[in-house]
Amino acid sequence: MQLSDSSAIITGGASGLGAATARRLAADGATVVVFDLNEAAGQALADELGGAFVQADVTDSDQVQKGVDVAAEAGPLRAVVNCAGIGWAQRTLSRDGTPHDLETFRRTIEINLIGTFNVIRLAAGAMAATDPVDSYNQRGAIVNTSSVAGMEGQTGQAAYSGSKGGVIGITLPVARDLAPAGIRVNTICPGLMDTPLMNAAPPDVIDALGKSVLFPKRMGTTAEFASMAAELITNDYVNGAVIRLDGGIRFQPK
Repeated sequence: MQLSDSSAIITGGASGLGAATARRLAADGATVVVFDLNEAAGQALADELGGAFVQADVTDSDQVQKGVDVAAEAGPLRAVVNCAGIGWAQRTLSRDGTPHDLETFRRTIEINLIGTFNVIRLAAGAMAATDPVDSYNQRGAIVNTSSVAGMEGQTGQAAYSGSKGGVIGITLPVARDLAPAGIRVNTICPGLMDTPLMNAAPPDVIDALGKSVLFPKRMGTTAEFASMAAELITNDYVNGAVIRLDGGIRFQPK
C-alpha cells in the first residue's frame, strides 16, 4: 500500500517517535495530520510538512473524531500511527508501605491503552468508508506503540507495563475485527529509544543504558522507529504482529 495522495494520522506527533514518523510518512507522500496537546510544536511541525494539526486528547472521543474528520477531508485516510502516551514509575507498595496511587494508575491506562483504542475505533470508521486500493479490498493500516516493558516490566512499572501490555493484547483481536474492512493492525514494542525524554538523563546514564543493549550497544533512534512504522504500513502481508524494536535487550528487574 502506497501513501501518496492519502492522509495519515500520527498521535503524539509533535515530538519524539511521533514527529519522526510524521516526517517519514510525509516524505512518502502522505498528508500528515498531527494529533498532540502541544499546540505550538504540533502546529509548527504540521506547517513544516504541509499537513494539519489537531489539538486532541486521545481519550476524548469528540476531539479525536474532529481530527479524523480533518484527515478524511485531506484525502482518503490510509494510515494511523498511535504514539501518544505517558510514562509513570511507582512501586505497588513503596518501601515505607505507601500503596500505589490509584488515580495515576487509572490515568496511565486511560491514555496509553484506552486512548489508543479510541483512536483505532474512530479512525477505522473513516478508513472503512474509503475505496479499496487493490483487488484484496485493502483500505488502510494502523500501527500502535507498545513497549518492551509491556512484556517484561521492571520494578515500579505496574501502571506503564499494564497499559502497554494491554496494547499488545488488543493487537490480534482488533486485526481480526478489522480484517473484513481491509484494515491491517500491527504493534511496535520499542526498547531504549533516543527520544527527548531519554536525552534529559545525564550523559553517563545514557551511556550505561546504551551498553545494556545486546547489539548494537546504543539506544535506538527515532528514525529507526519511523522506518519500522512505514514498513508496517506499506508491507501488505504484515498483520496482527507485535514486533520488538530493541537491539535484543531483555529488561532486568531494575
